[in-house]
Amino acid sequence: MIETVCSRQIIMITLRRLNDEPFVLNAVLIEQVQSLPDTTISLINGKKIVVKDKMDEVVQMITAYYQRIGLQHVQKEAGEDK
Repeated sequence: MIETVCSRQIIMITLRRLNDEPFVLNAVLIEQVQSLPDTTISLINGKKIVVKDKMDEVVQMITAYYQRIGLQHVQKEAGEDK
């Protein structure tokens, strides 16, 4: 499920913990997403979060988030969009 939460100017992605509990995360804080085999999200502050969502779903949510806030163009210029 691809979903973003909009509250005024703050847009976050909705993810599910392994126990199916939903939570929201600011995608700008995400440094890396891996499948180890559980999807593990590394944040820029060093914290790691394991989620039930598949890696491809998380990447789609991050991409949609970047498009929504206007960072998709910056991501492509940096050569990080493959």
